[in-house]
Amino acid sequence: MRGAPTILHLDMDAFYASVEQAAKPSLRGKPVVVGGIGPRGVVATASYEARVFGVHSAMATAQARRLCPNAAYLTPRFRLYQQVSQVVMRLLGELSPLVEPLSLDEAFVDLEAGGVEPTSAAVRAVGERLREDIAAATGLTGSVGLAGSKMLAKIASEEAKPDGLVVIEPGTELEILGPMSVRAIPGVGPATAETLRRAGITTVAETAEAGEAELVRLLGKSHGAGLHALATGHDDRPVVAERDAKSVSAEDTFAEDLTDRTRVQLELARLADRCVRRLREAGRSGRTVVIKVRSYDFSTLTRSETLRGPTDDPAVVREAAARLLDGVDTTAGVRLLGVGVSGLADYTQEDLFAQAASRAEEAAGAALQDGPEPQQAPEAPERPHQWLPGLDVRHAEYGNGWVQGSGVGRVTVRFEEPWSGPGRVRTFRVDDPALEPSEPLPLVRAPQDQVPEVSEVPGVPEVPGSSSP
Repeated sequence: MRGAPTILHLDMDAFYASVEQAAKPSLRGKPVVVGGIGPRGVVATASYEARVFGVHSAMATAQARRLCPNAAYLTPRFRLYQQVSQVVMRLLGELSPLVEPLSLDEAFVDLEAGGVEPTSAAVRAVGERLREDIAAATGLTGSVGLAGSKMLAKIASEEAKPDGLVVIEPGTELEILGPMSVRAIPGVGPATAETLRRAGITTVAETAEAGEAELVRLLGKSHGAGLHALATGHDDRPVVAERDAKSVSAEDTFAEDLTDRTRVQLELARLADRCVRRLREAGRSGRTVVIKVRSYDFSTLTRSETLRGPTDDPAVVREAAARLLDGVDTTAGVRLLGVGVSGLADYTQEDLFAQAASRAEEAAGAALQDGPEPQQAPEAPERPHQWLPGLDVRHAEYGNGWVQGSGVGRVTVRFEEPWSGPGRVRTFRVDDPALEPSEPLPLVRAPQDQVPEVSEVPGVPEVPGSSSP
């Protein structure tokens, strides 16, 4: 436990849902639920407006629809969430070299390692400035907790929600912890909490009073001793800088069990391609290909194959995944499929020969006749097999928008941008050639992209008869 509140915990507020509200002006101030939208879907994040109705993370989407039927139910856009997360993590990195991300929207920061003065006033000023910088860069809000340990900093950020900042002053830790539920302690899940409840222990104060020996008897030596230390405010866990990811994967849960073998093979190939795209975006390659198959009865199996060297070739990953699938019986029905790559590296086996291949290509090019190099036609954007609610689209005439819904051969699109007002809604055929998928727009428009007022455009006079306010 430190003598100053120099450990900061940032938790973005309802992150996925807040990103969607920031990107879609018509949804601001309204209930939004992000997650699987099918009958088997699960809620990833619910906006605060949806939480009023009892909707929360990890709830079945079908139950959420019953509780809050008028919410906007949207498909996750993880590429955008990752982009926003990178902006937030860069801001944290400016505060200290020790940043420990826990997820896309949550991280610890060691302010002491960043040279911040170890006083409550100094760390509070840093926390407030961080919240302002995040709002300016992303348009989103985050809650900040500051304390002398990781556990207390996380508790403080939870107390600060939404859009707030809480500092736990040194010497007040036990007073704050005591009345809290034992579930507030990291590592105490439902099973541990139930074991403690049966022993008459429900709060942090009661956990501390029980003593280490009693907790060890109830929970075992390691868990019991660790829980007693945390309950008495002893948390010396350091902030650990970000570790490299150990694997990259992509998976889908299907609304209906897949029983057609050809469809299973096609879906697996699509997931392999998505996995490789993520691998390349991370600048990595991998040596071991893994598939995951969950059956209709929720039984799950994995199969893996290790290649001779790391690769980021989609054809290689597809072929390996297909070979692994050959040994899996899918006739009873497949609920979920996944493809992953582990054993990550920063190079591919092919890189060893890249320089020689490049020289060979240059030599071959020199032997060709002089003249302009033929231009390769740009690839047309891949059209989705289904227009899912929330995904980005662009229409040749109406511009940028997002899918509100689709069915019976039609797709409904709302045309708006993060910096516009609520937009108009139009409906098209699902095969309308003017409508195509698009990349997410940034939540905050760069200054150079902002359209100036007419009177500020050089060389354009003011409208006659107008006057300055």
